[in-house]
Amino acid sequence: MLQKTTRLTLVDQVIIQIESLIESGTWPIGKKIPPEPDLVHELNVSRNTLREGIKALCHAGVLTTKQGDGTYVSSSSALGTAIQRRVQKSSLLETLEVRNALEREAAKLSAERRTEGDLEKIRFYQQECNSFSEVRDLERYVDADIKLHQTIVESAGNRMLIDLYAHITEAIQDSITALIKKQFHANLPQKKHDQLVDAIYAQDSEAAAQSVYLFINELKRAIEMEEI
Repeated sequence: MLQKTTRLTLVDQVIIQIESLIESGTWPIGKKIPPEPDLVHELNVSRNTLREGIKALCHAGVLTTKQGDGTYVSSSSALGTAIQRRVQKSSLLETLEVRNALEREAAKLSAERRTEGDLEKIRFYQQECNSFSEVRDLERYVDADIKLHQTIVESAGNRMLIDLYAHITEAIQDSITALIKKQFHANLPQKKHDQLVDAIYAQDSEAAAQSVYLFINELKRAIEMEEI
């Protein structure tokens, strides 16, 4: 439910409320936002104030206006748009190095902070990875792999780390899928995550970080071989 703005910084209030609706999933990517008269009424602001807020979000890449049609959600956040633009200018190797740094820190924090509930989710996606690997289901394996690492990052309990990792993963998902397919051909990695999950279970932060390093380093070597 939209809340009427009462403070003087009305444009900022409009931006914050629209961003909140998008980030919560109320307005998912691809959704057409309500027409201007409805938003003016709901937010209790002038048309000019609303237009300034929408203009700022369009400039940030969060919204996209289609002439004669309306305005649509194009990104989950301004941060996501900025990261995706930066990733497009970077090589896959550079992006993997950043992912390595984020995942190693996340693994260490997860080992220190994870709850039993976190561990249950991590074990679930670990088992899915192993199951899909055994039946050579690449698409479902990659999906389970991404969810496993996202769950580990979430269990680290750092909101900034969670947001950065989610947007980087979204930007390079297709490239990672292609890389895994090239590297392992018809054979998907067998139980690659067991060492990492066992370390998190044992709350061994150094072993958790090392297991991430070894796996990412294997992907990096595959990229370097492709470039030779």
